Amino acid sequence: MPTLSAAQCKNDITAGDIHIFLYQYCKMNALFLKTMRYILAILPVYLIIYTGFAQKKPLDHQVYDGWQHISASAISKDGHFVYYIVSPQEGDAQLIVTTPHNQEAGRIDRASDATFSPDGKFLVARIKPFFSETREAKIKKKKPDEMPKDSLAIFALETSTLHKIPRVKSYKMPEESGDYVAYLVEPEDVKRDTAKADTVQASKPAKKKPQPVLHVRQLANGDELTIDRVDAYQFSDDGKALVYVRTAEEKDSIGADAGLYYCELATGDSRHISRGKGVYKNIAFDETTLQLAFTADKSPEKALQKAFSLYYYTPGQDTAIVVAHRTTNGMPQDWYVSGEGDVRFSKDGTKLFFGIAPIPRVKDTTLVEFEHAKVDIWHWKDDYLQTQQLANLRREQNRSYLAVTYPRQGRKIIPLADEQLPEIRLTEDADNEFALGTTDVGWRIQTQWQTGAFQDIYVVSTVSGQRRKIAEQIRGNISLSPTGRYVVWFNRTDGNWYSHDIQQGNTVQLSADLPVSFADEDNDVPDEPSGYGTAGWTEDDEEVFIYDKYDIWAFKPDGTERRLVTNGAGRSKQVTFRYRDLKENGPGRTRWGGNPTVIDTKQPMILSAFSHISKENGWYTTNGRNNRDPKEVVMGPYRYGMAAGAEDADRYIYTKENYVSPPDLYTSDDFVKESKLSSINPQQQQYNWGTAELVKWTTPKGFAAEGILYKPEDFDPAKKYPVIAYFYEKLSDGLYSYIPPAPTPSRLNISFFVSNGYLVFAPDIQYEIGYPGRSAEEYVNSGMEELRKQPWVDDEKMAIQGQSWGGYQVAHLITRTDMYAAAWAGAPVANMTSAYGGIRWESGMNRQFQYERTQSRIGATLWEKPELYIENSPLFHLPNVSTPVVIMSNDEDGAVPWYQGIELFTALRRLGKPVWLLNYNGEAHNLVQRQNRKDIQRRQLQFFDHFLKGKPAAPWIDRGVPATLKGIDWGFDH
Repeated sequence: MPTLSAAQCKNDITAGDIHIFLYQYCKMNALFLKTMRYILAILPVYLIIYTGFAQKKPLDHQVYDGWQHISASAISKDGHFVYYIVSPQEGDAQLIVTTPHNQEAGRIDRASDATFSPDGKFLVARIKPFFSETREAKIKKKKPDEMPKDSLAIFALETSTLHKIPRVKSYKMPEESGDYVAYLVEPEDVKRDTAKADTVQASKPAKKKPQPVLHVRQLANGDELTIDRVDAYQFSDDGKALVYVRTAEEKDSIGADAGLYYCELATGDSRHISRGKGVYKNIAFDETTLQLAFTADKSPEKALQKAFSLYYYTPGQDTAIVVAHRTTNGMPQDWYVSGEGDVRFSKDGTKLFFGIAPIPRVKDTTLVEFEHAKVDIWHWKDDYLQTQQLANLRREQNRSYLAVTYPRQGRKIIPLADEQLPEIRLTEDADNEFALGTTDVGWRIQTQWQTGAFQDIYVVSTVSGQRRKIAEQIRGNISLSPTGRYVVWFNRTDGNWYSHDIQQGNTVQLSADLPVSFADEDNDVPDEPSGYGTAGWTEDDEEVFIYDKYDIWAFKPDGTERRLVTNGAGRSKQVTFRYRDLKENGPGRTRWGGNPTVIDTKQPMILSAFSHISKENGWYTTNGRNNRDPKEVVMGPYRYGMAAGAEDADRYIYTKENYVSPPDLYTSDDFVKESKLSSINPQQQQYNWGTAELVKWTTPKGFAAEGILYKPEDFDPAKKYPVIAYFYEKLSDGLYSYIPPAPTPSRLNISFFVSNGYLVFAPDIQYEIGYPGRSAEEYVNSGMEELRKQPWVDDEKMAIQGQSWGGYQVAHLITRTDMYAAAWAGAPVANMTSAYGGIRWESGMNRQFQYERTQSRIGATLWEKPELYIENSPLFHLPNVSTPVVIMSNDEDGAVPWYQGIELFTALRRLGKPVWLLNYNGEAHNLVQRQNRKDIQRRQLQFFDHFLKGKPAAPWIDRGVPATLKGIDWGFDH
């Protein structure tokens, strides 16, 4: 290669010289010239790619509404089709129907509430109105009946044919048959004919109130049966019958054709089985569709007291008959049939369960209201505080107590529950004799200062109503075995599991003398730890599967045998295994909530797995009959969600995510070979996103600590970054969780701040009883001290943010250190001495339990250890504060009384400290209204940008917003 000497370089070189030089060089090396031409050709492309990466824009407040998530998904019973709904945070959703191999079958805009037909041939969904139409109607303050209406979508899966039906109010399909769909249509308003001679009277045309029309459609051919004036309807599970309630014509005082009808769908014939205007509720078929029951009240519409009766019908009868009412044999004195209780048959059809209740006293309407006092009377012997009673008033007014009758055998009422034994649980089939009864009567007052009431446990005969106490003063999980042979419970007092044989009357301790704990090993509150729960039972109640922190155990309920199903692999690897029944409608799914799962040990058990070391998630399988290490299927740096399986096929759907990848939907036969079905948020590639990593350090007292450090995608270790610590209790298990940019209820919008050039640190906190404030110092401050050692951390620009319990810890920390340049405390407690006796207004509960037993972790009453309440109350240490702080305390906060924020604000203001308070009018503990969430996100960014990045202070920060400008100026712009 020719070269230029130093002497030549000193001389002026002409263009001709350069031309001759290049010509001679290129002649000598044609290959080099070809290479140069290639490099010059592709160089602009690389520059564009590099520039595009380097110039990825930060997230802004405009991105929120369009950011997507999978709001619903399902797989058909045969596994041939999948649907999922992609929803923006605000706007119109879209439903996509696809095969498991990602062959798209169709899309339905704005679809919701979707269902596959049991035969897998159709998908039915509601179609919501356009978001813009609904918004416009709200702006115009339209009445509810004038708002845009839903439509119905019927999608044929094999042909991808979509049929739409407008103005649909509701729809239903049989549980086990794909032959029919029924839906209610709201007709257009009909104006009456007002043509009269008197034009003055006709000047205001009256509207005739439209009545809903029921359509019963055969899905295969589209044939329909229509019935007008229907307001309720119910299929039998097998789809052979339909019951509907028909209302009377407007101003028809008699209502001759009103009442309940029974329709045999094969013929379309309807029978009027209960006549008269009234309220018809709680319609229930038996397993074979040969029996029907419902409750009805036919008293005058304006009657102050309802009088429900229980009706019973079989297809051989002309009309339904009353089998239970106020005077029926067995009904307690001054009780009646409740219209609020569930009605159900046992699986064999012999028993009919329903609700009864005391007849309530009726308010005297002749009293002149303004002449009588309105007063709440608190009594020290009341089971619950008046605030709780008022918060739960509607629930208590509607409370019913379970009873049973035998419609084919004498129809005597057998009360199973009453005010002394209010809770009764049945098995899924309810064919067995004994039910489980629990009561906290006698233990309720203690819930003022202790979390969770003690329970006395009974077994109750569904034949005689007799009850037998089997245990007392139990606090923990209590359940009935699937066939009703055993009652099993966890006792928090001693941390053990127990089993009671109902027939034998024996109680045994299942977990005696085992080398592991079945109580929460990580419990750090001053209360007895909870158990980890049960996985389920084997068929015929042979074994119950119980969790410890890591593994799964199997116990014979009579106490004779026990085994470690997962062979201790979980504890040795520090991996938590949990059984997952993924079948969408499989035998583990219970129709009546709260019943245990039945595990088929002849099939491989699918286990979810979580590593406490790496925070990775995955799937394992194990044989439930052998005590072997579970077999790993897949583990990785992801989080799984929305997992479900096809009932009749080995095909699964699930979402998979990590901090970088949004939770898209996948399908797989084995969780290894998978197909990605969705691709939400492609716009994320345009923005500077971030990374999440697990960090570990040792606290000043020698405790091992860990947390998550979030960095911007364009992180440059040569730069210095401001850092915000966000904390609550323990957050590191969420290392692989996706965090969408969304306006939050007052928490830190982590991905948003990371995108805008901040480091965000989320440390775990382990608490010392009596010293929650010191515990926050131990972990948060030491974690931040560890971070500030890094050359890329600007240790002069560090801040903290927290909401609720996190807000309290923020308020505490700024009284103990000046290392933070800014702080944000959402809904904080400032004064534990005043908050201790306060009320959680949403539930009406007193706050004493929170300090003595749960999150606030004092572990003593105010009068036992006042020094701990004072030490842990920021209010008493505010002279030490030098950190500017924003407080959010809302006037409808139902958890932390908002006067706590006022105490904090006024004290800091009195001390001349920089402080701001945001009160979102009518808002709760966590912001609910989206406009308020958007507002607080703007303020958080402006606040931290000012104090951590030196940007000019927004007007609300600089000078506030006076009440005279409320609703006119929000203080955002200069």
